[in-house]
Amino acid sequence: MSEQPIPNTGFEINSDFEAFEEEFASKAGESLKEVRPLPRISIQAFCETPQLLSVIEAVKKDRRLARTHIKAFSGGISAATEFFYEAPTPNLIILEATQNYDQLIEDLDQLANVCDSGTKVVLIGHINDVHLYRDLVRRGVSEYVVTPVSPNDLIMVLSELYNDPDTAPLGRTIAFIGAKGGVGSSTIAHNVGWSISHHQTQDVIVADLDVAFGTAGLDFNQDPPQTIADAIKAAERLDDQYLERILTKCSERLSLLTAPAVLDQTTDYDGEFFGHMMELLQNSAPYTILDLPHIWTEWNKHLLLSADEIVITAIPDLANLRNVKNLLDLIHNERSSDGAPKLVINQTGVQKRPEIKAADFASALDYDDYYEIAFDAANFGMAANNGQMLGEMSGTAKIAEIFDDLAGRLTGRAEVQKQSKSLLAPLLKRFSQSK
Repeated sequence: MSEQPIPNTGFEINSDFEAFEEEFASKAGESLKEVRPLPRISIQAFCETPQLLSVIEAVKKDRRLARTHIKAFSGGISAATEFFYEAPTPNLIILEATQNYDQLIEDLDQLANVCDSGTKVVLIGHINDVHLYRDLVRRGVSEYVVTPVSPNDLIMVLSELYNDPDTAPLGRTIAFIGAKGGVGSSTIAHNVGWSISHHQTQDVIVADLDVAFGTAGLDFNQDPPQTIADAIKAAERLDDQYLERILTKCSERLSLLTAPAVLDQTTDYDGEFFGHMMELLQNSAPYTILDLPHIWTEWNKHLLLSADEIVITAIPDLANLRNVKNLLDLIHNERSSDGAPKLVINQTGVQKRPEIKAADFASALDYDDYYEIAFDAANFGMAANNGQMLGEMSGTAKIAEIFDDLAGRLTGRAEVQKQSKSLLAPLLKRFSQSK
């Protein structure tokens, strides 16, 4: 049978199916003692048979999936496609397929149109065919398992997807830094992190790296017994289990790595510690918010330049303009192949304060794409005093929309979802109703 080239779709490719069947068979009977726990990810399973539904329910109770969010639904690929017209896709989708070869490929192509690019797919099927394996690989299916499958089998497959040392890190890092101290970078970082966890239903870790003066604990109304300072003191013991102990669970999908905000030590830290900690954070959650302090140490510079996305916050005065210009020049020289940082011009419109108009501020930097947040002492002050985010308060919808839009652009998820809803959903729904 001749093989035609198949265009790349929204699924993430991460498997060699030529060797998978033999490798999986050799491991199916192994103990789960050495299987590593899965990170904080969202998993949604679409099952066509009661047998697989029972397997998913058993997997949910296993301690290795304690950090995950698992939901099971009745229905196969078509049900998943319809569901994701109106809902964001999780980190991992488990699908059961009972249809024939041609129908399976057609259904997967339709599903790919509504999936975000980072979504992994595990397909549980009833066809044992090498040509199907190859087609699934080219379409980006992460793993293919032939029924019957036991809970232990599925746990091993999922663990290998996320704990393989040869694969890229699970999560993306978003670094927030202020052009000067006191411009509101931390406030924006915390609100964007909350928006990703609340509106995009993605797991997020907010890491407050201002060890001496950090405010994440105050902003989220948390007073944890352990902080990043404990990790620094025990750097040689820092691993994923230790990191899990010092994280504070703020909500179902939001965890904090807080700062002690005491002055018992200086912040001249070893850069290797932070590099190791970033690796652990990236393998613990899909998104890590780095709330960077306004200092210029080697470790802080490295964290800024190595982040997947950068957000610079400034207020509209001359000193901030100079500092933003210097930051942009540095970032462009060091990250010429990456996208430009996002710019937030904060606290505009303060009465009687001389300031540069936001449009002129951005124009001087050759930026025509920026966010402007007006000065609102009452609402921001009330949120800080109450330990709330702006999106949790009434009367702040306009400001919250800015944070939601910034969060969507930083993750790339909101734009994908809007396109899938507006272009595909109405057409395909009408088509299905006409049958």
